[in-house]
Parts: sequence; C-alpha cells; structure tokens
Amino acid sequence: MVLTRSDLWSLEEYAAERAAFRQRVIEHKRDRQVLVGDHLLMIFEDELTIRYQIQEMLRVERVFEAEGIQDELDAYNPLIPDGRNLKCSLLIQYEDVDERRRRLAELIKIEDTIWLEFGDTGRVYAIADEDMERDTEQKTSAVHFMRYEFSDEQISAARSGAALVIGVDHDHYAVEPVVVVDNVRGSLVDDFA
Repeated sequence: MVLTRSDLWSLEEYAAERAAFRQRVIEHKRDRQVLVGDHLLMIFEDELTIRYQIQEMLRVERVFEAEGIQDELDAYNPLIPDGRNLKCSLLIQYEDVDERRRRLAELIKIEDTIWLEFGDTGRVYAIADEDMERDTEQKTSAVHFMRYEFSDEQISAARSGAALVIGVDHDHYAVEPVVVVDNVRGSLVDDFA
C-alpha cells in the first residue's frame, strides 16, 4: 500500500474531518502498541496511522502545494508495511530528564537487539533507522524507526494463530520477553497481505 495525493483530504476537508479521524486513529493505535519492559514503547504503523501523520504534518505546516504534499508522501510512505513485514516506531521513555540522559547513553544500538518471533519460527531482528543514523558514540536517540521482514513460513505461522513474542537482547535492558496480547497480535497479522 502506498498513499497518494488522492488518499488525502485538502486542508479545508481535513479541518472538518479531523476530530472524528483523530479519535478513530487513537482507538486504532490501542491495538498496535506494545510496551516492552517499562520504557520501550513499540507503535506499529500501518496505512491509517501514516495517513494521519501525513495529514497532521500538512495541517501544521500549512502545506497545500502539490510538491510539498508529495514530499510528505515520499517521507512517510516507507513506514507503511508492504505485506511481508511489520514496521514500527520505537519510543524510549524515561520521564526524569537525568535518568533519560543516563539511560540513552547506556542503550546505544538497542534498536538492533529487539526481536519478534511468531511461534517457534525463529527470531527476526529489526532493520533500524534506514533513513538516517540515530546513534552517536555518546548516546542513542529516544525515537527509532524499525522494519521486521518475515519469511513465508513465519507469515503462515502468524496467520495460523502462532503467538507473537517480543524480546530484547541488549546488555543494559534486561527484561522478560513479552507475549503480545491477542487483539494486538491480530491487528499486526492483518498487515500481512
């Protein structure tokens, strides 16, 4: 799925639709989020979440020209799953500023250690931050964009109801793997076209 200009509302149309659309997206996102441990929030993107993000960017930036709209589409379309993968935004969340600074320094490359597994088909690690590097030698970013590619066997297991487990293999973030609840697992499996 790739969004085009014809999938979007004009700024005027969006102003009229925004409240209802926003509520729909908030409800939709509830079934597309997984908290791993206390501080890693994975928000799995799809056509609806990305369409909302584009509409919001166009609204905030007051973009109405064709070239500007296309720039936003080009920036966000890569975050929509293509039927063989799952894509997510990873948010590393620490409320206390000093703790956040310290932990981001310890969690460099954490995005490369987060895995997904359907049943016993083998762990799949993220391909992270394809648009730009988000780690430095001193710290990692609080936001990462990740893509998980699955084999036919893994997709078949997912469609057949295999449990989805998410884990982290980072030395500085020791948490038990999370078994994803059925409503979230079901929403993510719908991404496999």
